[in-house]
Amino acid sequence: MSAAYIALLVIGAVLAVSLIGLILLHAPKGDGMAGIGAAATVFSGKRGAEAGLDRLTWIVFGLFMLDCLVVGFGFVK
Repeated sequence: MSAAYIALLVIGAVLAVSLIGLILLHAPKGDGMAGIGAAATVFSGKRGAEAGLDRLTWIVFGLFMLDCLVVGFGFVK
């Protein structure tokens, strides 16, 4: 195993933990039991912080998938 392969494995682990944390930071989207009755609320659009969090989550997801593809297909050994 080369140093690049080990570095990609470590980067993949860091990205995975980061992705889990970012997903847990998102606000819940469902109304739960309130969605059944008339108490459901509808929000139009996302706030700035939530839109930034979405963008960051997608970026980390893309980097994680790229890392998985590089390691999985054996481009670096």
